[in-house]
Amino acid sequence: MVVGRGGYAMSRRHILRLAGTGLGLAVVGAGAVGCGPEGEAVEPGGSPTPGGGKNGDPFTTPPPGTAPEPLWQQNAANSNLAGDGALAVAGDVVLVSGDPLVGRDAVTGEQKWSRAGVTTPGAELVLGGGTLYLASGEYDGDVVGLDPATGKETWRSRLGKKYEQPRPIAADDRHVYVLAGILEKDFTSPDNVIAAIDTASGRIVWREKRDSGTEEYGITAATVGNRLVYTDYRENVTVRDTTTGRQVWTKKISRSNHRRFAVHGELVIVADGQRLRAFALADGKESWSLAASEYSTFSDPHVLDGVLYASDTARSLRAVDPATGKQIWHNEDLRDTATQAWQFAKVNNTLYGATEFDKDGGVHAFDATTGKLRWTYNDRTGDIQQWYVVAAGKRLAVMHGKKLYALPAV
Repeated sequence: MVVGRGGYAMSRRHILRLAGTGLGLAVVGAGAVGCGPEGEAVEPGGSPTPGGGKNGDPFTTPPPGTAPEPLWQQNAANSNLAGDGALAVAGDVVLVSGDPLVGRDAVTGEQKWSRAGVTTPGAELVLGGGTLYLASGEYDGDVVGLDPATGKETWRSRLGKKYEQPRPIAADDRHVYVLAGILEKDFTSPDNVIAAIDTASGRIVWREKRDSGTEEYGITAATVGNRLVYTDYRENVTVRDTTTGRQVWTKKISRSNHRRFAVHGELVIVADGQRLRAFALADGKESWSLAASEYSTFSDPHVLDGVLYASDTARSLRAVDPATGKQIWHNEDLRDTATQAWQFAKVNNTLYGATEFDKDGGVHAFDATTGKLRWTYNDRTGDIQQWYVVAAGKRLAVMHGKKLYALPAV
């Protein structure tokens, strides 16, 4: 494997093709290494490296086409069970799901707090109204709220003894939305409910039984104004009224969509196999649809700064107007230079994409105006576990396997 000018791993096939045009030696000879330290911590007070600095700040800007070095590196208790909700940023604190649940300073990487046994294994980090909501680790049916700055408990409520393993799926300034099994006399829970709990009083605002046969797991949810939107393993997208719990509409989609969807204005946008589809929040009417590259399927869409970004299994990347579905740009030249990204973050005019299940993947940096690949950061551990990336001010919080990094957003 050779690292090329853009900071990415180049295939032998690609190098030979370039050599045939006389460009191979120039590209490979640039030697811009897009990889970080191999399992070594960046010690506070160490000498600055490209992208790195003393005590995490300030940092220097690496040469064009070169991936930055981590500002700091720490171990993480990541279990890879929390999916998209395993890594989050609240203010200047990086939150990592696991046992213990940990909050770290985004600038220095120092541990600000740690809570062992506070929640259930694989709990997603649900933030709303300045509070982190989690299922109680005591399996007592409670839902707890923590201050993300300190890790201290600030809130607690419950649905009642009739419900099994309630867990938060979304939150806003008024409510935390909870999913739970309905406990039968034989201690099974074939059916489940979705409920809203008032974050001020802890009282149940509404509680609605979901359709028979729907599952408790594989749920991804978000709130948009007075609408709660969620998708599930059973290939549905559903919208409810946040005030009453009334189901506004539900629609079948052809492929399981349980990890991430995007919202923009009055639209919810889902990856439905070979198409991106936008539905009106008001009535579920399809507003627009966009096809992927031939023989490929879309990954998770993200709306960042008013632009929709989505990759596909052909390793191409699109920027789309989320209101109309009109394509802004489409980079089809990434097959030999980038791995399909499943999670995106954006800082200024750089789009960052985290990959999964590829030892040569990592965090890609793209020019948000053109989609051109700028560099790729890879820690060279060989771990095929998925990468995570979340913007943290002028930094990126990056997680891979059992390691947590901070990269400068440059």
